[in-house]
Amino acid sequence: MIVLGLTGSIGMGKSTTARMFAEAGVPVHDSDEAVHRLYSGAAAPLVEAAFPGTLVNGAVDRAALARQVIGKPEALKRLEEIVHPLVRADARDFLARHRADGKPMVVLDIPLLFETGGRDRVDKVVVVTAPADVQRQRVLSRPGMTEDKFAAILDSQVPDAEKRAMADFVIDTSLGMEAAREAVASIIADVSGGKNGTAPA
Repeated sequence: MIVLGLTGSIGMGKSTTARMFAEAGVPVHDSDEAVHRLYSGAAAPLVEAAFPGTLVNGAVDRAALARQVIGKPEALKRLEEIVHPLVRADARDFLARHRADGKPMVVLDIPLLFETGGRDRVDKVVVVTAPADVQRQRVLSRPGMTEDKFAAILDSQVPDAEKRAMADFVIDTSLGMEAAREAVASIIADVSGGKNGTAPA
């Protein structure tokens, strides 16, 4: 079974691209979705213990948690030490399930793939990208996002240019949905055929 790692900096269009892989029939493990589930389950008491006041009605309140970790490297590191092992265990279950089902290919959607040493967990890496001005416009249009939050998030991520340099495939999501969908199809065909290369972006 071929494991593709899908990643990209904030606002680059990774979630939309992940849906395109899923629509093409490739099972996708979404790390953000896994975190959402874990924040209502196994991670909830651990996060509350480390960051008191973040648990609301039995689940982690992401806004309250963000106030305690955004722009605070030590706090963010403590949170990652709690959450990342749980997400990796969830991904291992996903891989085992689809391997047992005989799936030829799956996608691990990992926002911080390079930042967390996830390169060794996948066979090929797909990086989604967009020009900096497009990224900024997308991110700052999100509810509750500020220039300071955006800057802090960028500071915590490997720069886009470095991610592209380390990628096996690159998809430029600023070229429109159809171009991205064609790039996804090209990657699936390329990997299924055992080839390497860069998808048309």
